[in-house]
This record gives sequence, structure tokens and C-alpha cells, in this order.
Amino acid sequence: MAHLLVVESWVGSMSRLLPRAIRENGHAFTFLTRDLHHYLRSAPEGTAHPLLGARHVITADTNDIEALLPEVERLHGVLGFDGVVTSCDYYLPAVARIAERLGLPGPGPEAVHHACRKDATRRVLGDAGVPGPRFAVREEWADLARAARDIGYPLVVKPVDLCAGMYVRRVDDEAQLAAACRALADFPVNARGQRRTPAVLLEELLDGPEVSVETVSYAGAVHVVGVTDKSVGGAPAFVETGHMFPADLTPADAEAAEHTALAALKALGLTDGVVAHTEIKLTSAGPRVVEVNPRPAGNRITELVRHVTGIDLAAAFVDVALGRAPDLRHTDTGLRSAAIGFLVPDSSGTLEALDDEGVSDLPGVLEVQLAEPGRAVQAAGSNNEYLGHVMAGDPDGPGARARVETLLDGLRTGLVIR
Repeated sequence: MAHLLVVESWVGSMSRLLPRAIRENGHAFTFLTRDLHHYLRSAPEGTAHPLLGARHVITADTNDIEALLPEVERLHGVLGFDGVVTSCDYYLPAVARIAERLGLPGPGPEAVHHACRKDATRRVLGDAGVPGPRFAVREEWADLARAARDIGYPLVVKPVDLCAGMYVRRVDDEAQLAAACRALADFPVNARGQRRTPAVLLEELLDGPEVSVETVSYAGAVHVVGVTDKSVGGAPAFVETGHMFPADLTPADAEAAEHTALAALKALGLTDGVVAHTEIKLTSAGPRVVEVNPRPAGNRITELVRHVTGIDLAAAFVDVALGRAPDLRHTDTGLRSAAIGFLVPDSSGTLEALDDEGVSDLPGVLEVQLAEPGRAVQAAGSNNEYLGHVMAGDPDGPGARARVETLLDGLRTGLVIR
């Protein structure tokens, strides 16, 4: 039995999939957090969050890495850790530092830092010749306005250090740019109490569909598990409205996306001990890297992969964190595609009604999760405001997305927000 240290986590699906993967593989874990109540609040009433079923639950200031390192070293001397992981982007750099300090498996801290900082990713990939959008990183308004004119409108405004599409906006002119920058400046501390950098990333607006390449890196080799597609809505925000695995692409487009993702991972140095989710735009000028995430995909993409291939990316995440070869063998699951669609609110208020209309009992439906009436609703500006999702599979081909979209249309007829 191995013993893992889990440092913080998202409170979404991976926070449940990761403890499951650890336990199903016969391992144990210690959970380290600065705010236990963050996880207590996220569990459904009457249930315990799976992370709190750890062998040990320890409170420490996970935002102060210099104080945390010697504390974790002391814990390691008593408890003995074989690996360290997190599913939360904000703590990936800290976990890389801990692994290095304790001599545990994992990617280097510099590689993880470069992947987690969108501006650093752009610079590293640009220096390596990996294709991406034209971009600029600025802090002062006069410099931002000048850089925007140089890139040309429309363009995309991004924070360099947030996740889930937060404050990522399309802007079509200088007035919209100013409003986007003001909104970002009004959010100086992220949801985990970490102070943000004031730098703003401006990028050329790319055309074409977006996909992600799911990979597992072990012993210097990067293994492509597959390519997932993405649908986006909520303009001028970029809200993920659904995914399908595998993406319905031509072989040439799939190969181009995979090769671009592999080039990006190599340039960043993420070729050992990493499960990665690399987002690619298939533009009219060829593939372009959107971002590289050195952790398993969110939005239940890992479950889409498992339903189609039998590969458990959460389990692979645990394996590579322990320095063990992951099981990436495909099995015949009976499905040829699986898709998820999200209920994305376009207005704010209180959720009065949302009935599943018996959707969960329909053929091909894999999962239905809907918000309860009485919940406060905010018009979606990121991936954090979903009212639920539907997941379905297709045993014959790439029809799962169409199936999910039909199911969502039915659910929307019973959606009431006042």
C-alpha cells in the first residue's frame, strides 16, 4: 500500500474521482488544506466529502510555500509519503516544489510554473517555435491599449493566473478592453486567498473549433489517450457548454492536434509524471495552442474517456505520482462516443424549477446532475455557474453530442429562473 499526500483540491468531480482512484488501487492518503470548511460546505447535506475520509486530515497554510515546505518535510518524516498530488490548478506549483523537496516523483517545478502561468506558457512555446496566437503581456493601461492596437481587434483578454475561463473575454474595441481590464483589476485575490499578479494577457482571436488532447507522461514518453472536442458559448465570455470524446475529426486534424500538443509538452518539459490536458484551436492557418494544463481534464472529460476507452485518467494520475507505469490499455466498453452538455444560465435570479423529466431513465444516458430549486443563479461568465449536466453515450459512432443536445433542449423547457 502506498501513501499519498493530497494538497488541496477542486470541489468538483475530480475531488471525488481522485479519492476513489486512490482507494480502488489499494492506497491511502493524507489530505492537507488551509480551510477545512471549504470542503465541508461543498458536500451535499448529510454526506461527508470523500477528501475528508483521508487517513489523516491536516490543516496548514498551503498558500505560504516557504513555510509549508519544512512543515511537509516534518510530516514526511513521521507519516512517510510515496507521492504528492493536487487537482487544483492553484496548488500545482506548490505540489511540484514539495515533490522536489521530498525526492518524490513528478515534473520539475519550473515546468509546472511555466504551464500554470499563461504568460510564461506563451513565452516558452514561442521560443520553441510551437504555434500559438500573437500576444502581449502588459500591466499599465497605456501599454495595454497600445499592444491591443498592434495585435488588432477583436482580441481576447485573459488573466495570467486564473482558471475555469474566469475573466476571459472577447473585446472588439478599446472601450470593451478598458471594461474587461477594470473587471479584472477588481478581482485582486483568487478564490483560494492567493494574491493575483496584475499582468494582463492580450491574444489574437483565433478562428476554428477547439479541442483538447488528453495525455499521460511517464518515464520520458508522452502517451496520447485521445482528443476531446469542445463547444463554447456565453459570448463575450468563453463558457464551455459541452464536450465529446473522441472528437469527430478527420484523421489529419486529429493527428495535427496531437502533434501540436506533444510539441508543447516537450517545450515545457512536461514529459514525466504528468497527466495533461492541452487545449488546441484548429484554425484555418493550422493548429494553435490555447493553453497547457498539467493535470487531468476537468468538466468530467476524464469520465467521457473512461466510458469510451476504459482508461481511468484519475488512476493514471495516481500511478505517475507514485512513479509507477499507468495502465493505458483500451478495453471494449460498448460505446464509441460519450458526450456531456451543461445547463448554462443566461440570466440571474433564483432557480424556481428544474425537472429532469425522466431523462436519467432514457436509453444511453450515463449521468444526470441538476441543481436544486432555491439556488441563487448568476448569468454565466465562466465555467463556475452551471446548473447541471447530462452525459450520454453512443454505441455506434459519434452521435453522443447530438443525443446530449436533444436532452438538454428538453430540460430547458422546464427551467424557471426568477
